[in-house]
Amino acid sequence: MRGVDKIFMPLAGVPVIARALSAFQACGYIDEIIIVTSEDSLLPMWDVCREYGIAKATKILPGGQTRTRSVYNGLKAAPPEAEYAAVHDGARPLVTPELIARVTVRAYDGVAAVPVVALRDTVKKLDGELVESTVDRDALAAVQTPQVFKLPLIRDALARAVSGGRELTDESSALEGTGVRILTVAGSYDNLKITVPEDLYMAEALLCGRR
Repeated sequence: MRGVDKIFMPLAGVPVIARALSAFQACGYIDEIIIVTSEDSLLPMWDVCREYGIAKATKILPGGQTRTRSVYNGLKAAPPEAEYAAVHDGARPLVTPELIARVTVRAYDGVAAVPVVALRDTVKKLDGELVESTVDRDALAAVQTPQVFKLPLIRDALARAVSGGRELTDESSALEGTGVRILTVAGSYDNLKITVPEDLYMAEALLCGRR
């Protein structure tokens, strides 16, 4: 979806980001929302928050050049009394308050929790354009957001990733190999990420199903 900011695209008449933010607004476990976005989107994001009643949004910050730096910027802006932080992709508009709560409660059992779903397709390992082998998918899962962590833990882990020049595709990766137990909960196939134009059609169909 090059050339457009997908988080502001309409999904059944409501911007993608507004649907994601509304779920966090409605979740009782969330006290404050910090949004990290591009410089050009700072003012439009405030407009979205006002129009859709995202009263928990207290800060909208410019991101960094990478996802990891952007998330780190947001975590640094969290209030000092905050104990846990939930990190979510704004391009996952169909997240529900129930899923946010489930991941949060699971994180309270330890220090980190992520939602996962089982892979539906057979997975192949490739060598260029050739199939090398079939991967045992029973030991694999697709990870989603929100991911919930003890705040000092994930902030320090991302600080190390930033200083080491590591670019992560999700935040829990920063804790892998450190001995931290990352707990899982059942995610939802509805909690899809808008990546290509066809995903918008799928998301609209899922919304119709909910209604």
